[in-house]
Amino acid sequence: MFDYGRRIRQLRVKNGLTLEELASRTELTKGFLSQLERNLTSPSLQTLEDVAEALGVNMSQFFAEEEDEKIVFTQDDVFVDEQDEYTINWIVPNAQKNIMEPIIIELKPGNDSKEIAPHEGEELGYVLSGKIMLVRETGRQEIPVKKGETFYIRGNETHCLRNSSTKTARVLWISTPPIF
Repeated sequence: MFDYGRRIRQLRVKNGLTLEELASRTELTKGFLSQLERNLTSPSLQTLEDVAEALGVNMSQFFAEEEDEKIVFTQDDVFVDEQDEYTINWIVPNAQKNIMEPIIIELKPGNDSKEIAPHEGEELGYVLSGKIMLVRETGRQEIPVKKGETFYIRGNETHCLRNSSTKTARVLWISTPPIF
């Protein structure tokens, strides 16, 4: 059974409204709204429509279940893709549906990452360990980036990461929009 009281409270809090402010917008009493939120009374359909409108949603949106958005991810959520040259740790599941996509790439000594084709958007990288070369298409420019340093580039040219050292490098690499 749908918990309309919980939904009213959820939307009221989301909109930053007190019971008194919602009461003023709906011309209902604060006490009645409090009873609604605690499911101590049942609203008429008209009252429910008035409350929903005051909360900025239509009836369809009011009854739509909102999924609890996961915002903290653990090692159990990580998907690991091991390649010969590198390992990609997808640290946010299904990030390709988001605005940005973070990965941790472990680049083995003497290897390059996948070459990223030109795209709309930007990328940020933070070297967690080791050192890499950011290889950009323009003149095959190689820019050194070591542990604790960050790179920030537009995606308007082909590029990749290169590990010319003898140790594995780890880089937090974030792209917007998702490209990995």
